[in-house]
Amino acid sequence: MPLLNVHCRPLPTGILVTVTGELDVTNAAELESLLEGATPPGEPMVLDLGGLTFMDCGGLHLLMRQQDRLRRQAARLHVAAAHGSPAVLLRITGVGDALTLHANLGQALDAVRRERPSPLRESC
Repeated sequence: MPLLNVHCRPLPTGILVTVTGELDVTNAAELESLLEGATPPGEPMVLDLGGLTFMDCGGLHLLMRQQDRLRRQAARLHVAAAHGSPAVLLRITGVGDALTLHANLGQALDAVRRERPSPLRESC
């Protein structure tokens, strides 16, 4: 199984998930489970792929399912810093056109800051 490292950090609104290594069908389900448990309902997620060196169709499907899940909660998935073979895969499959992509992590974090706060957080 390829090595995949994941680090989660809460943001003022949402969560930052940094993924490094290789994402494929052998570890996508485990990452998906972690993402679903780590994201507060209705909050955006920034997925930093700057350290991702490989991604296959398992990773593509994971991104699309996470985007759909967050949309159902009125939240957004921000994909940051995809480069190398993962960026090529996003481009040639057209999946990148369906995602909110940012060239780097700073741009993604700025976009999240501009989003409206979650109603759940406001009521606390």
